[in-house]
Amino acid sequence: MCPDCEDFARTVLLLGQLALYADVIGADQDFVEALGPSLAASLPEPPPGVFPSGYDPEDGPDYPGTAS
Repeated sequence: MCPDCEDFARTVLLLGQLALYADVIGADQDFVEALGPSLAASLPEPPPGVFPSGYDPEDGPDYPGTAS
């Protein structure tokens, strides 16, 4: 396995578990709001093969209210 694959998979799993926890009755929303962005920011570069070759996340339609 590539060096970052395990970290990437673990972080994505934690984000998924956090999303499930956020929907539980009585979930601590302050915890969810603090941890979610921190986990997302800690994602390493995706391992090779996650996105198709030539994929550009900046390419796509303009969002309403943004200049072309």
